[in-house]
This record gives sequence, C-alpha cells and structure tokens, in this order.
Amino acid sequence: MTEFDLIRTYFSDVGSRRQDVVLGVGDDGAVLQPPAGHSLVMATDCLVNGVHFPVDAPADAIGEKALAVNLSDLAAMGAQPAWVLLALTLPDADERWLRQFARGLGRAATYHQVRLVGGDTARGPLNISVQVTGFVPTGTALRRRGARPGDAVVVSGTLGDAALGLSLWRGRADRDDPDVAYLLDRLHRPTPRVSLGQALRGRATAAVDVSDGLAADLGHLLAADNLGATLDVDRLPLSEPGLRFGGRERQWQAALTGGDDYELCFTVPRSRLHELDAIASRLGVALTRIGHVQPEPGLRLIRSDRTPVSLETPGYSHFPEVR
Repeated sequence: MTEFDLIRTYFSDVGSRRQDVVLGVGDDGAVLQPPAGHSLVMATDCLVNGVHFPVDAPADAIGEKALAVNLSDLAAMGAQPAWVLLALTLPDADERWLRQFARGLGRAATYHQVRLVGGDTARGPLNISVQVTGFVPTGTALRRRGARPGDAVVVSGTLGDAALGLSLWRGRADRDDPDVAYLLDRLHRPTPRVSLGQALRGRATAAVDVSDGLAADLGHLLAADNLGATLDVDRLPLSEPGLRFGGRERQWQAALTGGDDYELCFTVPRSRLHELDAIASRLGVALTRIGHVQPEPGLRLIRSDRTPVSLETPGYSHFPEVR
C-alpha cells in the first residue's frame, strides 16, 4: 500500500461526524470551527513500542489507548474533546495490524464523539503520536494550580490496577480468569474521565490526571502552589481483582507509584464535598476522599492510625537520571 492508500483505507472516516469539522482528513491541513465563547485546550502524547505498551499488545487496544491517554489530559482540564490528529510511524504496512488499530482508535473516538481530522504516516519504528483538541467555556478550565490549604484531595475510580495488569501480562497469567481480564483491560483500555472533568468545572480548585502514579502526579499539582498534602494510604481506592492478585500492601504501593491508571486526582473545598455524591451517582464513577492539602510543602503518607509510611519508588519517569 502507498501512504495515501493507507490513509484512505484506514483513517479517512474515523470517529463521529461533527459539524465543526469544515475540512478533515485528506488535505494539507484541517479546517475547524471552534464554538463562540470557548477557549481551545490542546494535548499531545506519543506512545512508543515497548515503553508505553507491551510489544505484543493487541493492535486494537493500542489504538484505544493512544486516544484515551490524550483524552485523559483534556479531562483533567475540564475540556470537551473534539478533534484528533494522528502521526503514525510503522515498520511496514501490515494491513491486519492497521485494520485492528484503526478499529480500536475509531471505537474510542466514536464513543467520545471526537473526529480524526488529519495527521501523518511514515516508515520507521512503531511510534504513535496523537494530538487532541477540545474546548471549555472561556475562563472555566481546570488547572494544576489553584489548590488551597484545607482542600480535600479526591481521586476517581480505583488505582494500581494497570501496574498489576502489566505484571500479569508479562507473566502470561490466565487471561480467561475474569479478574485477570479486568486488570488487563485497565492496562490496555483505560477509561478517560472526560465527563467527570467537565462536571468538576467550577467545583474543583485544581486537577491532574494520574498517568505516572498518584504520588508523582499529585506532587506536580501541589508544587504548582508550593503546597503539601497528607494522604491516608488506607483510604486509597483499590479494586477487588487488584487486592486478590497484589494484596493490600503491594496494591497501595502500585496505586501511588505504578502509573497508567488515567484516573483524575483533584482538590475541592470541604464545603463542596457533598456535591460529589450526586456527581458520582450520575456518572457511575467512584470518588474517594484520600487526604487534605496542607500549607507546608511535601507529600506525607500515613495509615489511618497516623503511623507514617514511605514509598519504595517515587513514581514513573522517562528520564530518571536527568537532574
């Protein structure tokens, strides 16, 4: 297949039809019409073979995840996603792999009502770069900055599942086991909390998505205002499959440092905590208060009996030796 055959066959009609796409795939650039009274929010991530996904991961799962990790960034900003660009380097035009990859990408794009509007393809080591653009009503975007001392620290869903899923995938666990299948789905097919992010506009004081482990990502949020926090590790939301395979101690370590969960961590004034119950019920997502913001910088971890605990590792970093 030529490059243009590849684009026309697999990527010319990916995602939802949108009236704000004036011109999409097939030209030198996309022509898009942002809504009046809104600000654009843009995010991009690259997924490298063997780094962001296992080399033997299913192609459709790679397609889903490539979009999901970017949607998670927009969720943390409270944005509504709209348009996607895809840059794809491939060692060869494997039509079976491309068909499955495009199916997974398209499934996620359709579900979240976004449209693939352009990109690029080239020959090279497998590398997937996605850019997502969305919008928020002007002045309402969530940011990492904005937390205040006394705010509650809250997380969505459960944490640590993806890290354990990766361990099970590498260990060739029984993939017919329902609990194993759940954890592998959490690894390969994360759920970006797009609707939650939009519901938190005007309620959360700051937000971040959990991609490199809760400790690292919450640390970025706190550093934006030179604040700290105390977290109760016994309150960390852990799934039953995760507890079955990891045990409580291993799972809360994974929750804090494992990464790839793509849940949201946010701060909210205590006076607004009661509003979260209605949001959780409406969206069908668990929201768990795990600690509170403090004026002194640093992240302090305790158990419910106030016993201090420490982390085995600080969280994921692509360049751990860089200072």
